[in-house]
Order: sequence, then C-alpha cells, then structure tokens
Amino acid sequence: MIDPHVHLRDWAQKDKETVEHGLHAAGLAGITRVFDMPNTSTCLTSREAVLSRLALASPSVERHGVAYHVYPGLTSDPSQVEQMCRLHGELFPLAVGLKMFLAHSTGNMGLVTEAEQRSVMRTLADCSYEGVLALHAEAEEFNRPDLSDPLDFSTHSLARPAEGEIYAVDRIIRIARETGFRGHLHVCHISTRGAVELVQEAKRAGMRISCGATAHHALLSSRDASKRERYLKMNPPLRSAGDRDFIFSSLLDGRIDYVESDHAPHTVADKINGASGIPGFAGSLLLLDRLRRAGASESRLRDLFGGNVLRIFDLGNEDVFLPGDAAERFRMVDAEYPFHPFLWQ
Repeated sequence: MIDPHVHLRDWAQKDKETVEHGLHAAGLAGITRVFDMPNTSTCLTSREAVLSRLALASPSVERHGVAYHVYPGLTSDPSQVEQMCRLHGELFPLAVGLKMFLAHSTGNMGLVTEAEQRSVMRTLADCSYEGVLALHAEAEEFNRPDLSDPLDFSTHSLARPAEGEIYAVDRIIRIARETGFRGHLHVCHISTRGAVELVQEAKRAGMRISCGATAHHALLSSRDASKRERYLKMNPPLRSAGDRDFIFSSLLDGRIDYVESDHAPHTVADKINGASGIPGFAGSLLLLDRLRRAGASESRLRDLFGGNVLRIFDLGNEDVFLPGDAAERFRMVDAEYPFHPFLWQ
C-alpha cells in the first residue's frame, strides 16, 4: 500500500512522533511508501530543509523498508515558488510534488487570499511546472472560530464549514484555468459531496485533477466527534452523515481516486488542548476492511491504495500489496499511539 499524505512530525515536534516511529508504524500497517507533508517544524519551504528531512529519514527507510518522499511547500514569494519548482525537477521522485495550503491549518502555511493563490499558480505556469500540486482546500473567509466549543469537538465542523471547502475547490479550479497552470491538481482529504462533484466536472472538461479521501471522512461524521474521549478534531473537520456516506460511495464507484490517511499524531495533552489531527494508519486498515465488506473488488482496492497514486505521480509500475489480515494489523498499529480515534467493529 502507498500512503500519499502523512505528517510524521519530528524535529521540534519529537514529542508527537519521530520519522523513525512513523515509518515503523507504516511498515506494521503494510505500507510501502509514504509522502510527507511540508508543515513540519521547520517547514519544508527551502532546499536546505528538504535535503535535511530526506537525510533524517534515510536510516529509517533502510531499517523499515518504507520508501519516503516529501512535498516541498509553497509560500507567497514568487522566487521561493520558482526554487521549489527547480527542486522538484532535481529531486523527483524524492520530492514527489508541491503542496499549497489554501487556508491555515497546523503550521499556519495558508495562502488565504485569491491574489496570493493566483500569484502562485501564475508562477507555476511560468515555470512550466507539470507535476502534482496537492491542495489543502478550505477557504479561510468561511471560518467561524467563534462557533467552536472547546468542550465539544463536533462544533469544529461549524467553525470550518463544508461551504468553505466547496468554495475553495471551485476557486482554485477557476484560477488554474485562468493562469494556464499545466500541472495536475490534487485535492487532499476531500470531505464534501459538493467538492467531489466539482472535481468530477473539471475532469470531464479535460483538466488534470484528482482527489483523495481519508478513513475518517469516509467512516465517521461530526456526531462521532461529540464523544470527546476520541479527540476527533482535524482539518477539514468531520462532516454530516450525508457527506460521509457520499465519500464512502465515491471510493467504491471511482469518483475519488485514492485513499490517503492524513496521519497527523499529537500527544494526548495536545489533543486535550484542541490540536487538530489524528493518527491515521490504523484508520486506513479499517477502511480497507469496510470497502472489502461493501463489495469492492481487489482490483479497485489496489487502485485506491496505491495503483492510482503510481499513475498520477508517474512513479512507474509496482505491485500493490493489500494485507488480508486487516483486523490484526489494525490492532498492532493502533497500539502504537496513545489515543484511539478509530474503533474496530
């Protein structure tokens, strides 16, 4: 299996997780490649930081047999965007794509205005960038932090509403067309029916675009987050039962291209204080089991858990191994983390 969306922490966040532990847990889950996101501390927005991160991971890659790739992150500085384009060309596939946050999340890397997003997309077009641009798609102007109750994590879905994701996806598709962007847009951790439908519409119109979904958005709803002891707070938040069911059915019928964990561990103390993000490797195993039980073919599952990633990122051909012992692996991986957002059923 391939997990194209992880946050392995380390450096200033070693108390949350190290790359060594993350690759160990990924290996237990049956994952053979991970793509690490740039909102680390320090952020992966410079050549030096990217090379340092790859060097840090190298011994663990050898030890656990899990290939490690990174997404350099983009800022509002055109010269930095140009540098990241060059770095992607130099280091691919280790630098597997580029990442842009359309709203602030952990790490505060958001490029939240249309002007900033347009500038980045225009610079990417001018650089003739043709790789994958991964997107955290929420619109900052829709956020209502005043609606969030720190004692009830289900209110996070009110503070970061579904409409913000739909608007962000619609806007970035329009900007990509208007700036002549030549790459492949990928909407990460898509969580709403409206956003999936926008991606499908753009695909039918010939755009290079895809979307991925997490286990938590496919299996859980905002009502689950009201159970505080599960610490179900993440960005984007859990959505309505209707959105959850649509995400799950879209994994079955091909409207969503692949599964990504958005693995983002924290300490229990951080979660008590409201940090966004949950450990996700175990959830991917649970989702694999649920999709099998729902009738997904092994061919479809191989596409969802690695095959489509290989094609979208042009990583060549390799066998995608799907563990048959998902329940046993779930328990092993879940035991690696101090709290339990997923429950095996």
